[in-house]
Amino acid sequence: MFSLTRYTLFGCSAVTATWLLGHQGVVRCAPAYMTTPISDERLLARPASMVHKMEKMCMELQHQLCRELESVETTKKRFKVDRWLREQGGGGISCVMQDGEVFEKAGVNISVVHGRLPPAAVKQMRSRGKNLPDNQSLPFVAVGISCVVHPTNPMVPTVHFNYRYFEVDAEGEKQWWFGGGSDLTPSYLNQKDAIHFHTTLKTACDNHNSTYYPKFKKWCDDYFNVTHRGERRGIGGIFFDDLDAPNANDAFGFVSSCADAVIPSYIPLARQHYKDPFTEEHKRWQQLRRGRYVEFNLVHDRGTKFGLLTPEARVESILMSLPLTARWEYMHTPAVGTPEYELLQVLKNPRDWV
Repeated sequence: MFSLTRYTLFGCSAVTATWLLGHQGVVRCAPAYMTTPISDERLLARPASMVHKMEKMCMELQHQLCRELESVETTKKRFKVDRWLREQGGGGISCVMQDGEVFEKAGVNISVVHGRLPPAAVKQMRSRGKNLPDNQSLPFVAVGISCVVHPTNPMVPTVHFNYRYFEVDAEGEKQWWFGGGSDLTPSYLNQKDAIHFHTTLKTACDNHNSTYYPKFKKWCDDYFNVTHRGERRGIGGIFFDDLDAPNANDAFGFVSSCADAVIPSYIPLARQHYKDPFTEEHKRWQQLRRGRYVEFNLVHDRGTKFGLLTPEARVESILMSLPLTARWEYMHTPAVGTPEYELLQVLKNPRDWV
């Protein structure tokens, strides 16, 4: 028995796969998942539909990322795996690790849900240009993976990503699209980290379309904007939505490349900085920045709003993105010339990193 990474044989591919010599010399592979998929596992072995292709990718990435994060965590903390189902159709797999020495809270969630979109959710989609009937409940399928990592050390940045696929049946016409992105939220600005993160994402984008990175980088800066504060949530990354071109397979290939960039864009930063020295003042500033993170997620984030509008919303999984602790102080302003002040200037005026 031996392990391989990103190796394909007899049509079987997994981020991490265990290869076994079966009966009569047949080599079989078992994809490495955190638990049993929501869909029938046989449908993921040779996925024919885009829903099952996306679910398989999400399952593989969830497993690999959780194991990578556990390898960085210095305690015996491990991810709690919570597989849940919803009455209207589908379910999800929530993996959460918290109260570690390296990671205060890390969550990697998958959802594979179907049913009917309530009129309020359809209205939200129409508001951004989707050609959907008004005041109707529509059949839908949604598959996605989302992750937020809140580290303990203020010198390690917070990271967020999500990638998703939607299908909506609009009066017999199937509409589909992809969305997602990845962004970095440091408490203290490290230019080398910012360049590494953005360069990794740009490489993933450039492999498909050289216009993607500048377009999606600006979209990210504009989207993750805490407008009532006049600050961005972090130093950005990429963000896109309603991606339905050039075709489903090419769009899926791009999303897969972005998913492949998650670990190399972030894990090296966590490994490099989790032992960095810090003071109580550093920790206090981290808590204040987390307060801004909470404000964006609860006030502005479309994903949070959509999740809470969906029937049988699983609130624990939707709010997994929030940190264990945060802080708000009245009229807090960092002194000019301090590292805290430097970060704030970048958040108010987004910078090009590559």
